[in-house]
Amino acid sequence: MTSVAVIDYGMGNLHSVAKALECVADGVEVVVTHDRSKIEQADRVVLPGVGAIRDCMKEIKRLDVDKVVRDVIAADKPLLGVCVGMQALMTLSDENNGVECLKILPGHVAYFGDDLHDPETGARLKIPHMGWNQVHQTFDHPMWNGIDQDARFYFVHSYYVEPVDIGMIAGSSNYGISFTAAIARGNVFATQFHPEKSQHDGLQLYKNFLNWNGRV
Repeated sequence: MTSVAVIDYGMGNLHSVAKALECVADGVEVVVTHDRSKIEQADRVVLPGVGAIRDCMKEIKRLDVDKVVRDVIAADKPLLGVCVGMQALMTLSDENNGVECLKILPGHVAYFGDDLHDPETGARLKIPHMGWNQVHQTFDHPMWNGIDQDARFYFVHSYYVEPVDIGMIAGSSNYGISFTAAIARGNVFATQFHPEKSQHDGLQLYKNFLNWNGRV
């Protein structure tokens, strides 16, 4: 039986992620763990995350999750980052007066700002960006299989990723400004939105991950 490990470093909505994966895990074992050997033995790995990046990075480093994630990527296993798990893959976050991230993908995490407006109506937009929003797929990827162009996913965030290489942007969305909703490079795919809160299309994305071999 193949398996997927959801990394438990105390900062993710692990129950929701695991339950969503179990809903589509036909013949796949779902394991929630911070045990390095169990993570490295899994065929696929999910790096979730919610909350402040400073606290997330503190726990990631305390539990040596940073080393595990690098080993998983080096082993060419599919890795899925979710929300803050996506942001943690970058070089630096502007949150909490600047926090060094894992430096796996080049780029930084920026704040939406306190004066964000809808370009059509001029209405002021609330931060955090919370709720459903369309995601425009910027290129074909196995993780988008069965998901319509501009499908809606659920977001909760005040910061967004700005990758150095815009070719990594697999999906974009708009909230006053255009921002990165998904990134892809090699065997890594990550989303700013929460698939586990995104109903049918979110479950389809998790199903695609369980079928993805890490190649495009």
